[in-house]
Amino acid sequence: MRERTAELSRTFSVYLPVSLYEKLLDRAGKGKLNTFIREVLEKELSESEEKLVNEYRECYANPRMIKEAKQ
Repeated sequence: MRERTAELSRTFSVYLPVSLYEKLLDRAGKGKLNTFIREVLEKELSESEEKLVNEYRECYANPRMIKEAKQ
C-alpha cells in the first residue's frame, strides 16, 4: 500500500527520446517511473545545493577571495 503525503504536487510533461524512456523503464520498473524520477531529481538538487554551499564556504575561508569579492 502506498503512503500518501500531504505535500502539494504539480504535473508536467517531459518529452524524451524513446531510447532514454526505455532505459528509465528498465531501471525503475514498470509502474515505478514517477517515484524513480522524483528520487533522482531530489538527489541531484540536494547534491547541487550542497556543492554550492561548500564552494561558498571555501571562498570565504580564503582571504584573497574575500579581498577580490570586496573590490
